[in-house]
Amino acid sequence: MASELERVNENEMKAMNANRYATKKTIAQGMLDIALLTANASQLKYILQVGEQHQFYKLMLILISLSIVLQVVSGVLSLSLSLLRDCRLHQPEFNQSANVINHLRTGFAFLTTMINLFISAFDSRLPPPEGHTLNNVN
Repeated sequence: MASELERVNENEMKAMNANRYATKKTIAQGMLDIALLTANASQLKYILQVGEQHQFYKLMLILISLSIVLQVVSGVLSLSLSLLRDCRLHQPEFNQSANVINHLRTGFAFLTTMINLFISAFDSRLPPPEGHTLNNVN
């Protein structure tokens, strides 16, 4: 009897740990999303302050704006998926729509990542390579 209770408690602990991991993962993902949105807002502010003097002004303006829009849409999809999961996912007819929302959100996250790679490639605030600073000193 005692070993059966220990086995039940052990199974409950494993289930709680998986839930705890999922919760921590969701919180960390939310923090990263907020950090990326804040960084894009800062980059947008910088581009708007510099204006046409920036070498890639229009490209950067479009890429940063597109990244922010994709992040907002991804956030809305995440909220709708969360509400769907909480309210109606136990009903089989909503499983396919949840999968579609999940795939869309994953696609938007991938596009946002690719766009932010291009943003960092065209960002002129980065310091010049070391060889250029040595040549300018002489």
